[in-house]
Amino acid sequence: MSAKEKEKDKDTGASGKWLRKLSRKMVGEAQDRAEILEFLRDATTREIIEGDALAMLEGVLGVADIQVRDIMVPRAQMTVLARNDDGETLLKTVVESGHSRFPVMDEDREKIVGILLAKDLLRLAVNDTTPFDIKEFMRSPVYVPESKRLNVLLREMRRSRVHMAIVADEYGGVAGLVTIEDVIEQIVGEIDDEHDVDEDVNIRKDGDRQYIVRGQTPIDEFNEYFQTELSDDEFDTVAGLVMKQLGRLPRRGETLQMAGCDLSVLRFDRRRIDTLRLTAPRDIVPPEDRPLVGE
Repeated sequence: MSAKEKEKDKDTGASGKWLRKLSRKMVGEAQDRAEILEFLRDATTREIIEGDALAMLEGVLGVADIQVRDIMVPRAQMTVLARNDDGETLLKTVVESGHSRFPVMDEDREKIVGILLAKDLLRLAVNDTTPFDIKEFMRSPVYVPESKRLNVLLREMRRSRVHMAIVADEYGGVAGLVTIEDVIEQIVGEIDDEHDVDEDVNIRKDGDRQYIVRGQTPIDEFNEYFQTELSDDEFDTVAGLVMKQLGRLPRRGETLQMAGCDLSVLRFDRRRIDTLRLTAPRDIVPPEDRPLVGE
C-alpha cells in the first residue's frame, strides 16, 4: 500500500470519521459556542487535536467576548513622544523603552498627531548631525472605541495593515492604545517581549529601582528579595495578593501599592496575572549579592 493510500485509509478510519462528524457539527449543527467547545475538548481527549491547538481555538472563540478596554495600555502607562522633541530626546526615549512604535503628541501633550516607528530614527543613531523633521516620518493615527470587540479589531488591523491603534473614550479623548500583538496574545498566549522574565527567574531588575516580577512569584521569595513582610497565610503568590487587594482581576496598566512598592500590571489574561512592573522605594541588593551574616 502506497503512502497516499495509507493516508487515505487513515482518514476513513475512526479518527477520520470523527473529524468529519466534528466538522459537520461545528458548521451546521452546533447551537452555541459552548457546544462547539465541548466537541473540541472531546477531540483533544481523543488525541485528535493537540492541547496547544485547543488552547488557540478557545482563544479564537473567546476574543469575541473581549473588548479593547480589557487589554489596552491606559493613557497613563503609554510611552509617547512629543512633536517638538529634539533628536537626542527622541532617541533616549526609544532606547529606554525598547518599543517599536510610539504615539506622537502635540506641543500641549493633549492630542495624538501621529505614530512614529523606531526604525525611522536609525539615521539619528548613525549620524546625529543629520537634520530630522519628525513630521516627515509620522504615520496617521488610527482610532478605535473602547467597546470594540477584539475579533472585529483583529480583522480590521489585518485588512488595513495597522499594528497600533489609539483607543478613544466616550468623549473622544485618548483612553490608551492597543497593538495587534496584544490581540494575538489573547489567542496564542503570551509572546516574549522586553518585559518578560526567564522561566527560571521570577524577579529581574529592569532599571533604576525598576523590577519585572512574575505573578506566580512565591510570597516568601518576594519577601526575601525586597526585604518585605507580606503575609502568605491566605495566598502563596504575589498575583494572589494583588487580586485580593483589588477584589478582582486587574486591567493592564492598573497600579496599586503594596509593601511600600508601586506595582503596575504589565500582562494578564482572563484567568491570572502574568507579569508586573515594580518600582521600589530604593535600590534593592539581590539576596545572592548580599554579604553573609558575620562577614
